[in-house]
Amino acid sequence: MSGVNEIRSTFLDYFAKDGHEKVPSSPLVPRNDPTLMFTNAGMVQFKNVFTGLEQRPYQRATTAQKVVRAGGKHNDLDNVGYTARHHTFFEMLGNFSFGDYFKEHAIELAWTLITREFALPKDRLLVTVYSEDDEAATLWKKIAGFSDDRIIRIPTSDNFWTMGETGPCGPCSEIFYDQGEDVFGGPPGSADEDGDRFLEFWNLVFMQYDQVDKDTRVDLPRPSIDTGMGLERMAAVLQGVHSNYDTDLFRRLIGSVEDAIGSEAKGDAAPSHRVIADHIRSCAFLIADGVLPSNEGRGYVLRRIMRRAMRHAKLLGAREPVLYKILPTLVAEMGRAYPELVRAEALTTETLKLEEKRFLQTLDRGLALLAEETQSMSKGDLLPGITAFKLYDTYGFPLDLTQDALRQRGISVDLAGFQDAMERQRAEARASWVGSGERASEGVWFSIRERVGATEFLGYDTEQAEGIVLALVRDGAEVASASTGEDVSVIVNQTPFYGESGGQLGDTGVMKGDGIRIAIEDTQKVANGLFVHKGKVVEGTVKPETPLELVVDQERRGRIRLNHSATHLLHEALREVLGTHVAQKGSMVAPERLRFDFSHPKPMDAAEIAEVERLANGIVLQNAPVETRIMAVDDAIATGAMALFGEKYGDEVRVVSMGVAKEGEKAGKTYSIELCGGTHARSTGDIGLVHVVSEGAVAAGVRRLEALTGDAARDYLLEQDARVRRMAAAMKVSPAEACERLETIIEERRRLERELSDAKKRLALAGDGGGAAATPAKEVGGVQYLGRVLEGVSGKDLKGLVDEAKASLGSGVVAFVGVADGKASVVVGVTQDLTARLDAVSLVRAASQAIGGKGGGGRPDMAQAGGPDADKASEAIAAVEKALSAA
Repeated sequence: MSGVNEIRSTFLDYFAKDGHEKVPSSPLVPRNDPTLMFTNAGMVQFKNVFTGLEQRPYQRATTAQKVVRAGGKHNDLDNVGYTARHHTFFEMLGNFSFGDYFKEHAIELAWTLITREFALPKDRLLVTVYSEDDEAATLWKKIAGFSDDRIIRIPTSDNFWTMGETGPCGPCSEIFYDQGEDVFGGPPGSADEDGDRFLEFWNLVFMQYDQVDKDTRVDLPRPSIDTGMGLERMAAVLQGVHSNYDTDLFRRLIGSVEDAIGSEAKGDAAPSHRVIADHIRSCAFLIADGVLPSNEGRGYVLRRIMRRAMRHAKLLGAREPVLYKILPTLVAEMGRAYPELVRAEALTTETLKLEEKRFLQTLDRGLALLAEETQSMSKGDLLPGITAFKLYDTYGFPLDLTQDALRQRGISVDLAGFQDAMERQRAEARASWVGSGERASEGVWFSIRERVGATEFLGYDTEQAEGIVLALVRDGAEVASASTGEDVSVIVNQTPFYGESGGQLGDTGVMKGDGIRIAIEDTQKVANGLFVHKGKVVEGTVKPETPLELVVDQERRGRIRLNHSATHLLHEALREVLGTHVAQKGSMVAPERLRFDFSHPKPMDAAEIAEVERLANGIVLQNAPVETRIMAVDDAIATGAMALFGEKYGDEVRVVSMGVAKEGEKAGKTYSIELCGGTHARSTGDIGLVHVVSEGAVAAGVRRLEALTGDAARDYLLEQDARVRRMAAAMKVSPAEACERLETIIEERRRLERELSDAKKRLALAGDGGGAAATPAKEVGGVQYLGRVLEGVSGKDLKGLVDEAKASLGSGVVAFVGVADGKASVVVGVTQDLTARLDAVSLVRAASQAIGGKGGGGRPDMAQAGGPDADKASEAIAAVEKALSAA
């Protein structure tokens, strides 16, 4: 039992048998401590439990925690590869008591594990305690049987742990292993303590005090335990080796490096092999936890680690990307304990390939410049800062990569000169922005962005985190505080809130802290990566430097995610059904519904819409994972990935893929591949259902679909079903027969309307209506004139009646006024033999004036007009007669 995986499982199982809850490792990006760049200890995820802000359903826990120390105050990067135990990534095994057991049981558990389960010889173990902790010293004597010389009292902060300037704290007890007299070094506290002979592998922290302020420390009401054992160190001890890089896990990783590059891990090449073996772990685990290479924040640290490994691969002779070739070995070794490595393997592979391909393109030029600038320099000289900055700015060399490249020659970098060059570039950027034509109101965001940097977005894999307020803006200007009732825009260092972009609406939710609550009503992304949280202070006063818990409205975000993934499926389905000319022309992804605009010259028919739905829902039913990769934008488009309309892309893009096509030219291939920075469903099955509710035009050649997904789609269809059932009940048929019955009723109504119209015409022409309608034709101005008012006859039926009347007269003028729904319509007809001297248009205009109309129009033989005064219909007939008399 000495393999890394066996040691990890033995540790966790041992504490589980003692009633400890096995708690999975938290992500490397801390969700509950915005002061940390990366999780750097096992207790980070339990911080709020120790302080009493959070309650868990257990009082004892054990973990194997992923840890990265490569940025911020915990940075081991420069030492990795050159020492036996420094790593950028390592595993911290721990057991925790939240007010349950304390020192005695903690020491008993530790002693039993290392001497019985791990079978370490007792005579090679010793411990340290804080100099004032008599209780711990007494317990070690009692439990381990140690003599005083094996219990070393340390008076410094090395053996007193604090969470910060205030908060829980307490003495420590560290356990050491004597690696033998042939290894240089002395016991802790001695002049030679920095040697390797006595190796610390476990630290027990006894949290028993609360540091109230600088001068006040009181007892905690519920003392707790926090321990941390370095898994790699324990493996080295149990495997009888003096370097962590000689343990089973690293031997396999280094062997994979040798195979990938064709270089043996011997002599001067050995440190480079160790660097790559260490760094591949950091890279893979950071990418699996949502960190991607960038030029700022956590992404910049990842890029530094990646490029450091890549430079060492180049030193070993690599000419093509090789880091991704080592990844399968890592996944095979650690994937069972950390399944996120398996899930993210494709993403990690693509990211490593892309980053190394791009870096190799510039590495030779950068190294050539460095060699040229330093050819006359010797050990102890200083590389000008402007040269180091040129390497950073032009060739993408992180500063520490330049320092690492010069390390073996003993040359340093002028750091002050580097910073001066950096500041000059920022000043030029400010000047450039002033003349860029941006709105003056946007200046505040640029200023803040330059000062605090881009916001770290955590929202791809979480909807809850903690952040520190960096700036507050109200009415276009920065303010020192915002209080209850005030609208405010909040900038924090990291956030799970999505800023509106790519058609996806910004998140809403709440920010809360000690006596503070801010309702976030919208989130916008401005100034190249600054997330602006717009909201109202509901309670308290918020100021910069305030830590806040950030909670996205998870239900709303969840619905948005489903709708966003559905737009991708609809996009591809439209291209299959309508043709590859279809391209996205805009979208709106909201929680209630989605809107998708696309290029197409004509309306879609019902069959086309149904086919689009069928194809999209076929992928939904596959329940296929929604996968994300990072690629160069040109490579992504070359693979068939579609870009979003109007979206700007950098050199690297997120590529979202989902489903497998089952038919057509793409059968067997990925169904949907798009460039997209939005948040998505984890699998297509989460979408549940896609239903199109409308299709219409929004501009020339641009159509719009509106659709629903999930519960909203189901609720909509249930409402439609209920309507059909009510309709069927009213018609006294089953729902399945409702359409046929309705069509029959509609046809019957049309028939009756036709019969009624025909009857009205016959009555009108026969003169059986009485009154004015019964007036016969008479001679007026030398021609036959037939004028009648027809009650209940609409304007659309008048022309036919006038034509029939003209035919009956043979020669003459006909004027019919139809009265229906309070309005009057008039049609005047002139037989063809009279059109040379009589104009139907002039006659109808005379009638139109009588009923309050404004003219009329038509041909010399037939003209029509209308008016609102139906009660003056008889006057219209008389007006035509008068006009004929004067003709």
